[in-house]
Amino acid sequence: MEKLLYEASLEGNLNTLLMLLQEDPLILDRVTLDRHGDTPLHIASMLGHVGFVKEVITRKPHLAMERDSQKRLPLHIASAKGHTEIVKLLLSANPETCNARDCDGGNPIHLAAIKGHYEVVRELVQAQPQAARAMVQHETILHLCVKHNQVEVLKLLIESLRGDHEFVNTKDAYGNTILHLAVADKQVQTINFLLLTTTIEVNATNMNGETSMDKLAQVARDLKYQQILQSLTRAGAVETSIQGPVRRVYKNSRTKTSLDGFNYHNQPLSPQYLRGELTENDDWLNKKRSSLMVVASLIATMAFQAGTNPPSGVWQDDGSSNDPLHKAGFAIMPSNHPTLYHIFLICNTVGFVSTFSIILLLISGLPFVKHRVFLWVLMVIMWIATTSMSITYLVSIWVLTPTPQSSLVFKRVAIGITGVWIALMTLLVVGHTIRIIAVAFKKFEKLVLPRKRIILSPLVINHAAEI
Repeated sequence: MEKLLYEASLEGNLNTLLMLLQEDPLILDRVTLDRHGDTPLHIASMLGHVGFVKEVITRKPHLAMERDSQKRLPLHIASAKGHTEIVKLLLSANPETCNARDCDGGNPIHLAAIKGHYEVVRELVQAQPQAARAMVQHETILHLCVKHNQVEVLKLLIESLRGDHEFVNTKDAYGNTILHLAVADKQVQTINFLLLTTTIEVNATNMNGETSMDKLAQVARDLKYQQILQSLTRAGAVETSIQGPVRRVYKNSRTKTSLDGFNYHNQPLSPQYLRGELTENDDWLNKKRSSLMVVASLIATMAFQAGTNPPSGVWQDDGSSNDPLHKAGFAIMPSNHPTLYHIFLICNTVGFVSTFSIILLLISGLPFVKHRVFLWVLMVIMWIATTSMSITYLVSIWVLTPTPQSSLVFKRVAIGITGVWIALMTLLVVGHTIRIIAVAFKKFEKLVLPRKRIILSPLVINHAAEI
């Protein structure tokens, strides 16, 4: 009979249920007494068999309080599945089941909110409004809605809890408000709703001291990033931990003053000002280092190939004993052009060693590789490498090109073009050298010359002291 009862709950067969109850009126109680897993009411609630659930609740309303192995009531399962009619039936049996917790600490309204079952959430909130305020693992139901991107359910809950400023700004175990989570996940619609219709604190900080604007700085910059940035800026959001010209931004204040004496006269600091120059320099340096790594690897490969396969190739057999340079595997070029071969070998080796040095310095991980001065040093080394490879190319062309008059003209043109290119590169290196000397001189001048005293207003001093 128990097997028939479970089959009836799976199929939602009301006739079989009535027949079994007629033969044994206590069969439902006996099943719940002997088993610790899903009861027939759990199964019917999961599968949405409204008639079956209604008959069981009518005859045995106390079965709505029976738990399965995960401590879930039938209301938990019906809420998670979004069966609104069954939720109404179970609530009519016992409205207190809204507050029941499963093994994870969640009540039925938590499960319905996570799944986005709007109508079920509305029924549960109307039955037991306080159930929506229950915390689960240090998170409110609003945190769960944002984490699972259930915007409509979030709107319903906030409207039902209208005026509860403290609950809307509740923080999770890491100190994050729902605005922190929405910004981190780039939920534009949720962010706009929170900023326009709630009393969310835009500059609330988490356990790491980060505001919503700090969270935004950690995500990828795309169209959503721009939309969120505009919304947060209009709402007066600021960053709290900035390294650079602005040492610190004081939260919860529209008038921002830094400890360096900058007064912004009742104007909120622009995120573009705070983030632009501070990250642009680092991005520029990273791109330059990446470009240098690629170019250095390419030139090193070229130099290695030229060294192992010199112009004119190598001898394929041994010559006479009178010519010690004519040996199988030896380069042909030393026999025909000994002076040019020495120039070729020196320049090619300089180019290889220079670029290999650049690669080693870039992958060393030393702290000084992040400065512009180091980048200038790498640029000088790269200039040496490219100039050496240019001379190597000229020597190779000179050796491989025949000697008629037309070829002589070609050689001269090649030498002229390469010479102009080397001269241009030299001018660039000299220009950068002059520029870096000027920057270094300015910094030295600031260190040596006495600084001007900055007179701060009493308002600024008092504000800094309070912070």
